[in-house]
Amino acid sequence: MEASKMPQFPEPYWRDLLEFPSFPKLDRDIEADVAIVGGGISGIITAYLLVQEGLQVALLDASTILNGTTGHTTAKITAQHDLIYDEFINHLGEEKAKLYYEANNEALLFIKNMVQEHNIECDFTEEDAYIYGNTDSSVSKINQEYEAYKKLGIASQYVESIPLPLQVKAAIVMKQQAQFHPLKFLLHLLQAFVKNEGMIYENTTAVTIEKGDRPKVITRDGYSVTCKNVVSCSHFPFYDMPNLYFTRMYAERSYVLGIKAEKDYPGGMYISADSPTRSLRYTTFNGEKLILVGGESHKTGQGIPTIQHYEALEAFGEEVFGIKEIPYRWSAQDLITLDKIPYIGRISDNQSNIFVATGYRKWGMTNGTAAALLLRDLIIGKENPYTELYSPSRFHADPSIKNFIKTNADVAKHLIGGKIGIIYRTPEDVDIDEGAVVNVNGARACAYRDEKGCLHLVDSNCTHMGCELEWNNGERTWDCPCHGSRFSVDGDVIEGPAEKPLKRIELE
Repeated sequence: MEASKMPQFPEPYWRDLLEFPSFPKLDRDIEADVAIVGGGISGIITAYLLVQEGLQVALLDASTILNGTTGHTTAKITAQHDLIYDEFINHLGEEKAKLYYEANNEALLFIKNMVQEHNIECDFTEEDAYIYGNTDSSVSKINQEYEAYKKLGIASQYVESIPLPLQVKAAIVMKQQAQFHPLKFLLHLLQAFVKNEGMIYENTTAVTIEKGDRPKVITRDGYSVTCKNVVSCSHFPFYDMPNLYFTRMYAERSYVLGIKAEKDYPGGMYISADSPTRSLRYTTFNGEKLILVGGESHKTGQGIPTIQHYEALEAFGEEVFGIKEIPYRWSAQDLITLDKIPYIGRISDNQSNIFVATGYRKWGMTNGTAAALLLRDLIIGKENPYTELYSPSRFHADPSIKNFIKTNADVAKHLIGGKIGIIYRTPEDVDIDEGAVVNVNGARACAYRDEKGCLHLVDSNCTHMGCELEWNNGERTWDCPCHGSRFSVDGDVIEGPAEKPLKRIELE
């Protein structure tokens, strides 16, 4: 098997073959009832729900709509979020664990009802969701999770085989979960939002909020949106005060291949309890099944050369299904909170008109939808049973203290360790389509030479807190191992918490 089966450049299946409307850049000061920052699943559904309530809503995106994490998902709509419910019962108690399940199950039902009521063509199918294992350790964890399901009243089944051609010892099934084409679904909501006089501004970067009874969202270009309520649905919160989210979350990358296979795919959605994680589902592609093979999670900016993660998924896909073709490969970045539950709600107890939604831990289709439903209720003053569960101000001593120390110790290690060591390579040493940290006039710099031989040279210090960046050869980006910020080869910000681009360097 040759790695050349993979596309040279990453591109998600979801964005291919679709036409996206374009929207203007904000070029003046405006007013609205609600300003929403971030045009992914949470931002779009929240915007849609609020215009249905008769509110005037402005939706801002730093890039283009649906080009972030939502466009790079595996798009499983399920409340089965890996092995999590036994852990939640032990750390947070049975009541909160049950609320988490119910919030995500309600999100699934919301999507299902929307698809049916509005006849949205988005490849929606109901599928059973499996967690499977083949080691004594994973079988033990699966048994504990199955007991947690029973305590919480989750309809499930324990089995010792699965429809896939994989050897397993145990699995648990959550019945009647679902999958869909997320962008087809959200484009329908986007059209309805615009039809209801919703305002959308692309390539409009929000940088801060002026607080007050009528807060203002200030953009990088100096324009403002004055409103009654602000909602941050950007992947990493664009407004970080007072919660300092970069200390309370960490970023992970994971990878997906879209493969055409020799063997037929039997249906269903799967995720392994053993490591390295393997995630499987299918979607329809030109009348046949495109199998999405995912996994290989690691902290952003850390670990082996990233192309090797794609190669590991390719080897797995070849072994299990036999690969005819790999039309697509892509990766996603996900934020994980201290207790693994997203932060959704008022940004603090004394800020009643600024809201945030972040930290979906790879399960954004349901958590992102649950966020929109909760945000809608908070803004219109309706009671919601999940307000306390998702509160951004919460802090659970167990496991939050341990994870806070662990996360920030890891940051300190990379912040200090990245500055140590002499860099011997020079810009002239960098080959075509290679990225490397080089020495320029005695200082570190990030260098990439494109296919035309042109050198792209930028500062190597992340503009968030100064950590040294690492080359991501799978995506051709510069990634920060401290807080997950990512930059293009020309230094433009791709992922936060960094807000400022890298300084470009000119050779003397």
